[in-house]
Amino acid sequence: MILVTGALGQIGTELVIALQEKYGKDKIIASDLKEPENYDGKFIKCDVTNFETYEEINEKNGIKTVYHLAAILSATGEKNPELCKKVNVNGLENVLKVAKKYDQRLFCPSSIAVFGPDVPKENTSQNVELNPETVYGMTKVKGEELCDLYFNEHDIDVRGIRYPGLISWKHRPTGGTTDYAVEMYFDAVAKGEYECFVSKDTRLPMMFMDDAIRATIQLMDAPLESLNYHSNYNLSSMSFSAEELANEISSHVDFNCIYKPDYRQDIANTWPISIDDKDARSDWNWEPKFDITKMTEEMITNLR
Repeated sequence: MILVTGALGQIGTELVIALQEKYGKDKIIASDLKEPENYDGKFIKCDVTNFETYEEINEKNGIKTVYHLAAILSATGEKNPELCKKVNVNGLENVLKVAKKYDQRLFCPSSIAVFGPDVPKENTSQNVELNPETVYGMTKVKGEELCDLYFNEHDIDVRGIRYPGLISWKHRPTGGTTDYAVEMYFDAVAKGEYECFVSKDTRLPMMFMDDAIRATIQLMDAPLESLNYHSNYNLSSMSFSAEELANEISSHVDFNCIYKPDYRQDIANTWPISIDDKDARSDWNWEPKFDITKMTEEMITNLR
């Protein structure tokens, strides 16, 4: 059986469907803090910060693989740092302890937020010193360290990706610094205008969700002996500024974007402009399928 924590979030919503298609609905258990509406499949309410409850769910259902997506995102994490640490670190520790006890395989994602302002902004490499200034980034660095510890000392097969900003038409996210890219599409189609919370020249690494889901499953399917890294693979697809995205959207719909940076601009300023993911490409043959043009066509068509 496969368990997906944080299954109702931006990534989980689509990953669960992909896993159901690959393994069958009866093999996938989705979990989150709240019951979903009209969910098609097995679902269990779960708080990963409650060790006893989480362990009971795993034991009763014979869970062998966990995709651990339950997390507090960057913008929310800066507003509520204690909750961010509780979920992103303590919750992960619970997941790792249970994995050790029941010999599970894990997918535990990281983020480009692990990079601090002192790293090279362009083509940030796999192995740079991680000095993030955000609470969220710090919890993700700690998460990578914990995953490496359990891999090296307890032989737990744990893998992860440093996700860039993810864009999807199926779920409007909340709480992330790169959410402006998704919101821009939604509001462009619905209202023809959008107030962007970062400046027009803010450039960040982004990825269409279809590529992110494919990369996640591809990494988990890769032979362990082919991997030189485990919980911290750089992953890249495209980088563009907020203005470039607005211009691309404007080629499809009548759209006006207004730029009013807020506190999330300070977070974005600490992150890289582009990512070097040569190790993912060589170790497990990663290659994105979507660029900004193809992604925008998919987003606009489906949102309409």
